[in-house]
Amino acid sequence: RMAAAPPSYCFVAFPPCSKDGLVVFGKNSARPRDEVQEVVYFAAADHDPGSKVECTYIEIEQVPKTHAVVLSRPSWLWGAEMGANEHGVCVANEAVVTREPASESEALLGMDLVRLGLERGATAKEALDVIVALLEEHGQGGNYYEDGSSCHTFQSAFLILDRNEAWILETSGKYWAAEKITEGVKCTCNQLSLTTKIDAEHPELRDYVRSQGWWNGDSDFNFSEVFSLNDDHLACSSGRESLEKQGGDVSAQAMIDVLRDKDSGVCVDSESFLTTASIVSVLPQDPSFPCIHYFTGTPDPSRSVFKPFIFVDDVKLVPKVQSPSFGNDDPAKKIPRFQEKPDRRHELYKAHEWARSLLENDQDKGQKLMRIMLDLERQGLEAMEDILTRAEVLDP
Repeated sequence: RMAAAPPSYCFVAFPPCSKDGLVVFGKNSARPRDEVQEVVYFAAADHDPGSKVECTYIEIEQVPKTHAVVLSRPSWLWGAEMGANEHGVCVANEAVVTREPASESEALLGMDLVRLGLERGATAKEALDVIVALLEEHGQGGNYYEDGSSCHTFQSAFLILDRNEAWILETSGKYWAAEKITEGVKCTCNQLSLTTKIDAEHPELRDYVRSQGWWNGDSDFNFSEVFSLNDDHLACSSGRESLEKQGGDVSAQAMIDVLRDKDSGVCVDSESFLTTASIVSVLPQDPSFPCIHYFTGTPDPSRSVFKPFIFVDDVKLVPKVQSPSFGNDDPAKKIPRFQEKPDRRHELYKAHEWARSLLENDQDKGQKLMRIMLDLERQGLEAMEDILTRAEVLDP
């Protein structure tokens, strides 16, 4: 069992700290170095009464209708590290360690709850309500990694947002608390961050922690102090400082720059973990403007290009960022699980590996390639800004 969760960082910036009345969201997904993350789209769908949905480990009741979603996910599992839906809701997951051991019994993973929240919630609050209801009904647990030799288990924390508000949701087993945010800058990572400002919570939360002897009921209830193993629950300061340096001008480019920052630790590149994928989303508070989501689909944002996605009526799938499917022969589905590790690399991942090799072995050619790719990224960012500008002109 791993002693600590990997340091994935999530950010959200609201006006007046963000540019042009936008809500700007970003996340780096720190996962095992060799794990492949893919970008997948699922259209809105209607489902028959009584139908089921097979998540990573367990099957649960399906709902009558699911929203269209775009997801960045470790390619061996059903859920996602981060993503967005057609209604401008974004959800990201972080693994956290609390004083309550996470369950090894297979239930819902935090990543499953990300996807379920996006598929079933048309607002940030609806997505939060979906997640906590599923936690209550099914619980959370199971191996977070594609590893047959050890079970790596964690509790879950989430950043859930839409055009108007964000919710920080932190959990331990089925118990949870959440804080609502509507302005300023917020950074979360793999540490509990909620203190005494709690805007929603499990109805039995305080009775439960009092029964465990973790809180006497006399002092202010501080979620992080009650549930943290030690005093590290106020970490993540380096990430917050990186974003606060942008002042009141946080844009998509500023968020990308923060996610690429290795010196601060936001961009993870260690012996065990790597930032295997990243997302930046721009949510105009005016609902007549489209939301724009940028995905890398490849590791290390400092060496990856952020590519834009917008929900439209006829979304075309991009096979180059989708990993091969192994069906029922997938070692992640067979019991015992993870006895083998298939090659899950998609075409973009392989191209990224080639480019990384060029950077390391031929500095001149590598730098030239990087300049070309960053120029294409800049053009993409400018094109997306132009879409927002034209939308403003058409619908002032």
